[in-house]
Amino acid sequence: MFCSGAQRHPASSMREEVRKTVCVYDCRYANGESAERWLETNGLDFNGFLRLLYKVFAIRPHETFVLVTTDRTVLDFDKFEELENGSTLYLLQQENQALSVATKEHINFIPHYDTLIKSGTYEYYASEGQNSLPYALAELIDNSLSATAKNKGLRSIEIQMLFDEALGKPAVIVLDNGCGMTSKQLGNWAVYRLSKFSRENSKFASKQERYVRPDPVPRSLNSDISYFGVGGKQAVFYIGDSTRIISKPVGSPDVHELVLSKDEFERKAKNKEDVYSGTIRNRKPGDFSHVKRGDERFLHALIAEECGKESFTAVVITGVLPEHITFLKQHYNVWTRQLAHIYHYYIHGVNGNIRKSNAANQTDLPKIDIQITLREKPSVCPRVMSLREVDDDMETLFINTAVDTFEFKATTDDDGTVEGLIRYHPFLYDKETYPKDPNAVQASQDEDDDDDTHEPRVQDQARGKRPIFVCFWNGRLIPYTTVSEFEWCTWHTKEKDLAECYSRISGVLFADDRFKVSTNKLTFMELELKLKNKDTTHFTRVVNGQRQRGDIKKEFTQWLQSCHDKYDKQIKFKGYKETVIRTDVPKKIQHYWAIFSSIEWDGKTYRAGQLMKSVKTHRLLYGKVVRFLLHREHQREHKDDLFATGGQVEVCLEPRAFYDETKIIPISKIDQTATDEAIQKNIDTDFARLPDKLTVDWPEGNPWPQNAIRPAGTQFGPLKIEILNRREESISRMPSVGKGAVKKLAVEFKIVQHVGPQQDRDIVSYIAPKPTKYGFWFKKLETLTQLGKYTMTLKTTISETNDTVFGGRALPSYKLSFTIKEGNAESFVISELSSTLQVGVPFDIPLLMKDAHDHRTMPPPNLKPVLKCSDLDLCYETVDSSGTSFTIRSVKLRGKVLSSQRSKPYELKVTLPGLKKDTQSVNIVLLPGKPHSLHVTPEDSPITVENGNTALFDIKIHDEAGNITAHPRQTVRCQVQGLPLVAVDCSSTGAGHLVTKPINLKLIKGEAQKLKVQFDMHSHKNVAPVVRQLKVLPSTRVSLMDVYSESDENLVLRNKEKIEWQAGDLLENLFYKLYDEAGREVPLSPEIASKIKVNWTGDVNLEDLAQGKLPDIQVPIQVADEHFYQVSYQDQSVSVSFTIVPRPDEPTRLKAILPQSSVKLGETLPEDICLQLVDQYDNVTSALTSTSVNHMSVEAEGLDESAISFTFQESSSSVLVSGVQFLSGSPGSREMCFTYMDYVDRVLLKVAPGVPAQLKLLSEPEKPLQVLNGRSIATPFVVQLCDKWGNPSPDQRVVVELKPSPPTLKVTTDVTSQPVNTESKASFTVTGVSGPKGYYQLQFVGSFLMKPIYGPPVNLTVIPDPNKPVSLSVEYDTKAKCPAGGKFPVFSVTVVSDEGSPMTTFNPAAVSMFLWSGLPAGNTPPPTATELRCSKPMGNEKNDRFHFRDKEIPENAGVHTIQFSLRTDKTNFLFSNQITIDVVANQPVRLGPESQPLTPVVSLSEDIASRTLVENMTLRIMDTYGNPTGQDLNGKVSVSIKNPSGDNTNRPLFEGRTNSCQFSLVEGKAQITRLAVMENSPGENGSSYILLFTPEVSMVSAPLTPFELPFFFYNDGEIQQKVSRLARRKDELITAISAYKQNISMCSELLPLLTTSYLEASRKEDEQRNALIQRNVNVTQHLPDIDRLIAEKKAEANRILGVHRRVCSIRDDFQGQQDVLGMVGHLAFVQDDTAAWMISWYIRSHMDCVITKTTEAARRIYDITQGRQQVMALDSVYVQPGKRSLPHIQGGRMLFEPTGNPVYARDLLIYAQDQQSCDTVFKNLLRETILIDDLDSANSYRRAVVQNKMPCPTILTRQGDMVSSLGKFGGAQNKAPSINTLKVLGAPPPQEYYTVKKETELLIQYRSALEKKVKAEKEREDHLKIMKSPEMMKKQQELKEKKKELEDIERQCASTPVRPVKRGLQYDAETSGITTKRAKQGPT
Repeated sequence: MFCSGAQRHPASSMREEVRKTVCVYDCRYANGESAERWLETNGLDFNGFLRLLYKVFAIRPHETFVLVTTDRTVLDFDKFEELENGSTLYLLQQENQALSVATKEHINFIPHYDTLIKSGTYEYYASEGQNSLPYALAELIDNSLSATAKNKGLRSIEIQMLFDEALGKPAVIVLDNGCGMTSKQLGNWAVYRLSKFSRENSKFASKQERYVRPDPVPRSLNSDISYFGVGGKQAVFYIGDSTRIISKPVGSPDVHELVLSKDEFERKAKNKEDVYSGTIRNRKPGDFSHVKRGDERFLHALIAEECGKESFTAVVITGVLPEHITFLKQHYNVWTRQLAHIYHYYIHGVNGNIRKSNAANQTDLPKIDIQITLREKPSVCPRVMSLREVDDDMETLFINTAVDTFEFKATTDDDGTVEGLIRYHPFLYDKETYPKDPNAVQASQDEDDDDDTHEPRVQDQARGKRPIFVCFWNGRLIPYTTVSEFEWCTWHTKEKDLAECYSRISGVLFADDRFKVSTNKLTFMELELKLKNKDTTHFTRVVNGQRQRGDIKKEFTQWLQSCHDKYDKQIKFKGYKETVIRTDVPKKIQHYWAIFSSIEWDGKTYRAGQLMKSVKTHRLLYGKVVRFLLHREHQREHKDDLFATGGQVEVCLEPRAFYDETKIIPISKIDQTATDEAIQKNIDTDFARLPDKLTVDWPEGNPWPQNAIRPAGTQFGPLKIEILNRREESISRMPSVGKGAVKKLAVEFKIVQHVGPQQDRDIVSYIAPKPTKYGFWFKKLETLTQLGKYTMTLKTTISETNDTVFGGRALPSYKLSFTIKEGNAESFVISELSSTLQVGVPFDIPLLMKDAHDHRTMPPPNLKPVLKCSDLDLCYETVDSSGTSFTIRSVKLRGKVLSSQRSKPYELKVTLPGLKKDTQSVNIVLLPGKPHSLHVTPEDSPITVENGNTALFDIKIHDEAGNITAHPRQTVRCQVQGLPLVAVDCSSTGAGHLVTKPINLKLIKGEAQKLKVQFDMHSHKNVAPVVRQLKVLPSTRVSLMDVYSESDENLVLRNKEKIEWQAGDLLENLFYKLYDEAGREVPLSPEIASKIKVNWTGDVNLEDLAQGKLPDIQVPIQVADEHFYQVSYQDQSVSVSFTIVPRPDEPTRLKAILPQSSVKLGETLPEDICLQLVDQYDNVTSALTSTSVNHMSVEAEGLDESAISFTFQESSSSVLVSGVQFLSGSPGSREMCFTYMDYVDRVLLKVAPGVPAQLKLLSEPEKPLQVLNGRSIATPFVVQLCDKWGNPSPDQRVVVELKPSPPTLKVTTDVTSQPVNTESKASFTVTGVSGPKGYYQLQFVGSFLMKPIYGPPVNLTVIPDPNKPVSLSVEYDTKAKCPAGGKFPVFSVTVVSDEGSPMTTFNPAAVSMFLWSGLPAGNTPPPTATELRCSKPMGNEKNDRFHFRDKEIPENAGVHTIQFSLRTDKTNFLFSNQITIDVVANQPVRLGPESQPLTPVVSLSEDIASRTLVENMTLRIMDTYGNPTGQDLNGKVSVSIKNPSGDNTNRPLFEGRTNSCQFSLVEGKAQITRLAVMENSPGENGSSYILLFTPEVSMVSAPLTPFELPFFFYNDGEIQQKVSRLARRKDELITAISAYKQNISMCSELLPLLTTSYLEASRKEDEQRNALIQRNVNVTQHLPDIDRLIAEKKAEANRILGVHRRVCSIRDDFQGQQDVLGMVGHLAFVQDDTAAWMISWYIRSHMDCVITKTTEAARRIYDITQGRQQVMALDSVYVQPGKRSLPHIQGGRMLFEPTGNPVYARDLLIYAQDQQSCDTVFKNLLRETILIDDLDSANSYRRAVVQNKMPCPTILTRQGDMVSSLGKFGGAQNKAPSINTLKVLGAPPPQEYYTVKKETELLIQYRSALEKKVKAEKEREDHLKIMKSPEMMKKQQELKEKKKELEDIERQCASTPVRPVKRGLQYDAETSGITTKRAKQGPT
């Protein structure tokens, strides 16, 4: 910043002068266009240049300004020296000030010398037969990618093709949100051949930033592709003939604009002007005033979008060639596909566009969005596409058809790096998958191929002879360069098996910028040459990002072979079964193997189970196919077929009895020539020699039978075993087949103990491998000692393998089950005995009896135990036994033992006579027993202690044996007579020391006293207390004090005595004496004196105290002030206290005492004034007498002296004054003067306002008071309470209430009623007024002592609020019927405002329709109601209502209720009246029961109940949904029986021997009382039949479906009952299963909906978050953080708004109403104060005019205000469209050079809303009014305009003058008054406010989106939890169980045994006409 003092001397005055000029724009003030000033600076330093500025621009002294370049670099002394000739500068008030007008900057863009050096590169026209227009567009996209490289958020690039004539001439626009360009950088762009390595990006050397190569990144995606300074210029002039570059750099408020055109170049060349010069226009964002041409009107919208953007660049190309337009329109898909290919990896990331990747990975995509928009004629919808949406570019096709990749890297000696990868596209099924290029020129199919001997014919297959590699440079495609192949990936003739595979590969190379490309990036210069140079280039394979050492040729060939094996599909696998993991193969190929049941190979089919023979195997294999295996996981889709190059087959070798194995071989080794007959011959063998059974023999006799029971230890065996074959021959080996090895047999012997339900334990197991000539032998076993059940197993095994199964057949075995039990008792053990016991405490000794093998067993009878324990007495009470246990009860030990801390072990012996092992011992620890007695020492009686001391006792607690014992809660208490209780805890040791409290007794005459001391244990009542006596002796300590006066022998101060003494006097010569407890005087000493304390002074003389003298006492001066005095010794243990009462002195003055400080006007002082004569210390004397009243008087202003009276008060020696009353004057203090003889006293009495008598209204809103219904009154009402003299009366007992009149007006206030405050005021803020339109009054009423106090009424007019919804009006066809399952009539819902008009401001999403079954209930829908959404409006429908169409009617007939709701805000809803709808049944379609009957089961019983089919069943005619209908239909119902199988020859008959019967159908209903089969009815036993109820009605359009009821027929009554129960249960299960399935199905179907909802919410949340990131607003996904950020943003916005600025003070009560813009004063802002002042004054009569959009709205306001409010409707206003130039500018040129900066006044207005309407308003009010600096400039301007023969409009000056359109000026009418006297237009909030407000709106939207996402995620997670919850698992389990039970029941029903006869009629067949059939024999 500079001011007049901010100058510096130049650093050197000897510097050589350089002639230069600069252009300066004065942009300090927003006062219109500023002309450029060219200033010469040669010879000037910075100080001199500043002085020149002060002079040229008339800068005032001390005015602050800043001087900046066009890129906003602030000039200083150094930068001024670096300033270039011809530079453009701005003179601003501050650095970041926005430009008020556009400026021009002159530039030169002479081509760089590189134009000559590098002029030999290819240009676009070398296009290799293709249209190169996409590559020209790519050059512009390159620039945008480089510009957006440092964006933190989304990198947005948009290409707009504007070919719509309605928008102007054809144009191509490339727009990005990158860093933008400064004016210097924009000038650099115009210079041809100025590459990034040569250009300077700043005007100053000190700010230069040289090019820095980016760090290496994968695929070289560094966005460093705007390179040479050539492509952009070539591209724009290849596309069109003119370009306009518009750019705004980061951090700058200015927009820079440069126009280059072919016509301008030609014009300059023709006029001999400098062709390479031009101007850059610098302007503020959104300013399109310089765009005049109509064919460029599309620029208006483009420039208008600049506002709010941080930075951007737009390249606008016009004059687009017609052939380009045709190509862009007709081949839209072609060139967008080419662009998507060029930038494929910038758009999709390093891995490219993998279409099968899931949505979760989409968040990792690059934040680059390249969008294409093509606009044609207005009738054609614009085509909009993001390049990311293109899915058929070649890279996408290559990536998504490839199955595997081979990555490699090439490095050159000059540090060049190329990343590469090769993809494999397999042969699938019957075709190649190598993608075809839709844009490629295909080679002729008849092209010759001469080299048949060396290379297969693959040119028509897959890739053919096309190159392998496409090439990318810094991540973007170089389209005209491809690389055919490298040596290591070239096919050689020796690789015949892979010949076709080489045609199935594609590749891509990613080169960095060390490999040169042409300037237009169409070709590489020498990429292929350098890469094929083996001396300088090295290739290595890359795996998982790491380079691999090795031969790349070998690795590539292996990779290609692997791809062929894995992915090429040639054998057809069929019948997919499952996918398994194999462990019989190497680990790397164990996952996964798909299992198939058959294959097709060369026209033959092989299936599982088919016989086969192998070929070319080690030995020929014969067997059956088990399965086919393919090494790849197979997912079942729509078909089971799968193709592959090969696989494996698993073969089960036959015969299995000899081979017992399977083999897995390649499918290629199947012998296709072998026949089934030849294979079968090798399988047939003799199985008769195989082992068949075992024989078991007990050589020593005593065999164990099955289930034998033996005692533990019984001998088992020995055994002899033989193996017999089917010929009963003993064998010891397996018969051999062929040359196979001999398999010997063995017998396994095994005994297993069963220790649990599913748990066994091996006892013995061994094998007898070598048989003797008598068979296999096993020795005897004596180890069976464990109790339990056993099984002995003998199994035949193969000796070598121990297998018990051979060839799929189990070898013979034998089993024997037996049980081992316990033996007799021989010993015992002591168990569960505590090792720690107590003296005298009984305990039990449990014993466990054991047999010889240590098993528990029963004790023998009559056991008498013997117990012994050393040194201790021992006894027990009894013994008992239970099972194997024997217990000795209540054992006690007594004796002397050690304490618990030093316990000693004892040995306890237990002897049971009669057992083998009869004695057991156990070590125990015996501790002292429970507390039994107390032992207290000393035991003297009495025990003496001196008074004041403590007594000490030793305590011990003994058990019953006299041992000291310690137990919990052993607390001993000691109670000394007259002293507090003390206690000691002896829990841990059993002993303790007890000290009493100090004993302080008052000994009489020094005699000793005796006290009783008692010791007890409160928690142990069994312990007797101990009593001792204590003798207290008198002590020698001080116990008595005397205080006396030495000067007055009669004055002895006794303790607590009161004495009188004259007030203010001194009490002297006081002494004290001390005595001990025996009454002996204690000699005084300094030590004793130091312990004497007095409470009346702190200044004590110790020497006097040592002599017995006390300090003097000063008596208080106040009579009432009694003082307490104390002399104490040693902390008040001995003291003397007394009280001195002062008495008054002689009277000195008269004193008046007021009973209260104030009195109200008109009221008598309620209490008397007291007059007293007082002494010098103000003590009342008794000098007044009863005659004193005659000599007293009183005077005061306004005092009613006639009412005064004086009364003597003898009790207080005072005179009382009564009748004090003031009758006039204002409130305040009054002086009252009292006189008695020579005594005078004056007092002040405050006179308060009188009794409340009236209310005054101090503050109220402006009149007339008009309020919108439901709105508040902003200005509060303030009333004041006054007395009858009008003085404010702050009596807070008065409660003021606000009452409306009449009561139909409802008024809500912040408080209903309130007392007045201390200022006698009460404030009422009306928060809501509601009521019908009309006039009302507000009455303020106060209440005081049950009496009303009325205030003035306030007149009020209630105006209906057009923006307040009050009701919902519903229209529908009330006569329409609502059949079940049909469609409701259209419901039209209108939101009715308060004024009765329809409202259109609500979103359709806010309106809902609720539907529920039943009658209306309450005012709102029940929670179970179904919510329906509003339908989309149709083209011919009004927009003032919401429509609900095609809503489905419920399927259940009956009463339903409909109610509509409107969500007015987040929490409030408006509901319509509830509408009752009668849903009627639909058309009759079938006959059905009212309730579904159970399945009948009948039998041939005589009991009618067993033969009843139906009882009390009502059938009704129903619609499709089961609703009863057809009440107008009559007819009959025919009932018959049919057989489901169709055989109706032997059907059951009804009662009466009929095969059918009929029932009446009346009013759509048939009642069937009973329907039964006849006795002995024909029918097949156990069969199912169907009862068919057929309705016969004549008046229906279509036959009604009959009702069918199945039933079971049985001969046997018992079976009938059983099946009946099963049938009922089956019906119940079917119903339950249906309910379960419906519940689970609904749960499963809800998950996809919740998932979709969550994904949609996530997408919206991501969009909102990206919008915030673009504005550099960092947010978290934590709602409290977002709420905090929103609060901060709102607080910041409020802070910005709170900053002082100019506001319009006119109140607007109508803004916000429907079709109302608001008052004129609130429709616009003006930044400049002087401009706001003059414009507001000029339109002052219109400032409060309300502007409406329609005449109806204007008329409404007119009627409401009774014509008092001026209004203007815009539909009745016409203004000239367009924007006219100022009068001095005609035809785009200036007629004269004006002074004073003229500008249209309306151009200074900033509109806050509806800009178009507001522009119409102020065009109508201001017309062409001009604002200019001063009056002289105004007159000069007017004169010049008139001289040009044009009318001049009104001119306003910034000095306050006006020159009217008539030419008048001067006088009061043409002079504006002070701004303080006007209602002025407000100033706009700062730009920062709108930024913060927009960020707040985005944050609120983001919070809502995040909340919805969180809610959707929680709902989905909760639903998943429900689906996985135990309850759902339980339901699924219950469903399975019920299904299983249903299957069981159906099986039982099917398998129920029936009699083996078929019933026929038991009477003459001729009588019924039915022929009987001979019964068939049924199954048993």
